Amino acid sequence: MLYKDFLHLWNESVQAVEAKDWQRAIGQLKEISEPTSQTLFNTAAVHLALGRVDLALQALDLAIVKDERLAIAFFQRGAVMMQIGRLEEALSDCIWAQKHMRGNMVIDYRQLGLQFKLYSWQVLYNAAAVHSRMGQWEQASEVLMTASQENGGSRAANLEVALNYVLRKEVLNPLFVPEGVVFRPRRQDVDQLQQRDFLGKAKVISAMTPNDDFAGFEPTRPQKPGFYEPNVEEAQNSHYKRLTVPYMSQGQGQLSAPRGAVVFVFGEEDKDGMVTVIYDGQRGRLPGSLLEPIDFKTSTDKKDNKNSHGIPFPPGLVPPTRPRAQSKPAPSPPGKSCSFFFFVCSLKSLLSSENRSIDGGLNR
Repeated sequence: MLYKDFLHLWNESVQAVEAKDWQRAIGQLKEISEPTSQTLFNTAAVHLALGRVDLALQALDLAIVKDERLAIAFFQRGAVMMQIGRLEEALSDCIWAQKHMRGNMVIDYRQLGLQFKLYSWQVLYNAAAVHSRMGQWEQASEVLMTASQENGGSRAANLEVALNYVLRKEVLNPLFVPEGVVFRPRRQDVDQLQQRDFLGKAKVISAMTPNDDFAGFEPTRPQKPGFYEPNVEEAQNSHYKRLTVPYMSQGQGQLSAPRGAVVFVFGEEDKDGMVTVIYDGQRGRLPGSLLEPIDFKTSTDKKDNKNSHGIPFPPGLVPPTRPRAQSKPAPSPPGKSCSFFFFVCSLKSLLSSENRSIDGGLNR
């Protein structure tokens, strides 16, 4: 089964044990298809609370099969064995519990989720209880004397009372893990069972900037230098307005702007008829009555790339080109090449005829 489902059932059973709802607890534990030694120990504890000793013994047997070195399971099973009269097996479980304590005086099971400390003297006390039930009073007294030398919580009072019982040859009652003390899952794992929204809820974030008053979705379009022109259907949809007359600042927070200045309106008119605008990178107030909307469809200023509010042209540099290759000498005309060839051939034939004539004269 999934580890998440296993943790959920285990945690639900522990909560039922805390409420002492034993039937609901045993129902949750039975739904675990792959129990561990810890959940099986819890099952035995619930059966003991319901008085079902045989079922508790079966659960402890399975817990020991899962974990052969679980000393607390041997300790609990030995006590159950004494309760049903199987004394030899109870004494054997006490011996195994003492062996799996590995020479420690105490094993703190809180790190495993069980709020219980198993002391070595408690195991010896149960062994003495087995001897008392078997009528072996001397062995019981010797075991209790050995246990009295161990260190542990509330050891002295319990062992002193036990020695008095043995001296009077009275049977000792076994020690159990207290009712309702069970193994619990780790709190960190239980906290992870709660669903968490790691992404969170979507938030709509809108921003108004002087260079963009468009809200919506548009397809990808090529960039162009100059003033950004939002695609609006009507002039009143834009926050850009033009100053109809020049205005000089007349108080704190007001702006001075020339006639025809394009400003970005940043809010509504106040009771004094002033509006907050952004002009030339400054934020201030201007009379709203002096502003008129701009129709970007008919405006000719939109192509004025010298607007100080827009994006300037990129540097007008010409990219470097490859160096020009040197021109090769023009080939000679085909007619001249042929005449030169015939001249050379005729010269060779003339020289060869003269050589033959000279050789003939010498022979005569």
